[in-house]
Amino acid sequence: MNRYLVLAVVAAVAVMFCATISHARDLDEVLSTKTLKVGTTGDYKPFSFKDNGKYEGFDIAVAQSFADRLGVKLVLVPTTWKTLMQDLKAGKYDIGMSGITRTIARQKEACFSQGYVTFGKTPLVAAAKAGEFKSMADIDRKGVKIGVNPGGTNEKFVRANIKNAEIVVFESNLAIPPAVAAGKVDVMITDSVEAVYYAATDSKLAAPMLDNLFTRSQLGYLISADAGRLQDTVNFMMDQMILKGEMAKLKAKYLHMN
Repeated sequence: MNRYLVLAVVAAVAVMFCATISHARDLDEVLSTKTLKVGTTGDYKPFSFKDNGKYEGFDIAVAQSFADRLGVKLVLVPTTWKTLMQDLKAGKYDIGMSGITRTIARQKEACFSQGYVTFGKTPLVAAAKAGEFKSMADIDRKGVKIGVNPGGTNEKFVRANIKNAEIVVFESNLAIPPAVAAGKVDVMITDSVEAVYYAATDSKLAAPMLDNLFTRSQLGYLISADAGRLQDTVNFMMDQMILKGEMAKLKAKYLHMN
């Protein structure tokens, strides 16, 4: 192959490669474009879910508050638990807001805001069977079916700790609580905030182990590692919401937390 042709091919490949590298938007670009792009899964009550095609939930309300404070338009970008980090790195959204657990694995690849809810993994079960599930041993036994959604910390916890019960995969996280209520599966191991929400809003469901959580974690907002000013500003806005009582009102409304 001609030397100049080789150089031309290499240059073309380099251009194509560079074109695939996305730029993380920091605060200045958010302000200059007058848009805040928030990635959300829309499948995790009470943080992000769809009602008649419209996003609702605690994190959606906080996202709107962020946009209002910055004087920009809120743009909600659909993502999934499987593609959460991939979509952030691709520049599809600026902040991930969907009840996202702060983990060291995610922190290695991105950054988190301060934590805003402390929680732990706990079972959600049918109210009629609440007396049957008082420990992990009661859950992890043959004949018990556990519903999981792929890609998140719930599935990771279940696959790491469940050895005997049957694991049933649901593509939508929102489909699992109704399946528990209907007896299609026996247990959903999820974050205590979600378990409290479903137990409070559906008499067919119960969260019998809230006083004995399996883990302790926090939720936070996911931000690119290259967007330091945006991360600082998110923490600043969260502090403002706490000081002015707005965060407490939203927690009472959506999370049933006083």
